[in-house]
Amino acid sequence: MLRKILAWFALLLGFGALAAHYVTPWPSVWAIRAVFDSGAASASAALEKHLPANVTTRAALRYDDADPDALLDLHRPVQLAETAPVVVWIHGGGFVSGRRQDITNYLKILAGRGFITVNVDYTIAPNATYPTPTRQFARALAYLDGNRERLGLGNRRFVLAGDSAGAQLAAQQANLITSPAYAKALGIAAPIAPDRLAGALLHCGVYDVGAMNTGAGGVLGWFMRSVTWAYSGQRDWRDAPGFETFSVTNYLTPRFPATFISAGNTDPLLPQSLLMDQKLRAQGVAVDSLFYPADYAPALSHEYQFNLDTAAGRLALDRSVAWLNGLADQSPGDTALPASNPPSSVSSAPVI
Repeated sequence: MLRKILAWFALLLGFGALAAHYVTPWPSVWAIRAVFDSGAASASAALEKHLPANVTTRAALRYDDADPDALLDLHRPVQLAETAPVVVWIHGGGFVSGRRQDITNYLKILAGRGFITVNVDYTIAPNATYPTPTRQFARALAYLDGNRERLGLGNRRFVLAGDSAGAQLAAQQANLITSPAYAKALGIAAPIAPDRLAGALLHCGVYDVGAMNTGAGGVLGWFMRSVTWAYSGQRDWRDAPGFETFSVTNYLTPRFPATFISAGNTDPLLPQSLLMDQKLRAQGVAVDSLFYPADYAPALSHEYQFNLDTAAGRLALDRSVAWLNGLADQSPGDTALPASNPPSSVSSAPVI
């Protein structure tokens, strides 16, 4: 995928975008969006054959009347356990691309396993900069919690979920809900009480901007510099006031909720997930992780979990569902349960 981004970027340069690249992130953003949007459409289409028949959807619910981007969809299965948590998923896209519809099919599939699922839209960069999406996600949660009877959510607690950039947003939201000091640093009030939060489900995210190696060469370095510029509002994110709070790994506390975390073995962002796993365990947080040996084949790239035509994608879904079912048995405040499992990896042989 990154090779495709580079090809698009080279084409833009050929049309005179080189000069613009030094004064605005937009040429790079256009290249990234073109590739990411195409990949998301293909991944979504591949999931259509897996869609369940027992899920209904309430689409385009507005969670903030003053915000044109503030929309969410709610998917509900016919059969639903009374204590099953509500999975609120915020999409990825490098903070500069993506929309809630990209993950609709996956969330319908997850709903078919017995959970209410919600996919949330937010304003992507550079149309809006940090921490606007964090504020929007907080408003979405406040809307869901404040309208839980009307929406049929009952007293179910929330699991905050996300992929890629969405995983950062989910982790950040979980931390500001459970850490008053972090909420103060962000200048964003916690949208729900900590006991309304059941867990965090994180796929292939980025959690420490300082470890992103934005000074690296090649396509990956260019990509990292482009998205941090677009999202922070400054060409060097270090010049953006308050952007250091992006690095949620530096602000974790033992009150962070139980977490499921995973990434593919060839994902360029795998070190970020491994770091988050390590930092959470150091705080005593209950963590269930799914990682793969370096020699696992076929290689698992970024967003591997959305490919249910692979054994690894199916395993990630099954493990996520089992973890969510475990949360359903907890009482509010039991963030230390279930017990943290050692970082797990599957065999290098294909998983059946």
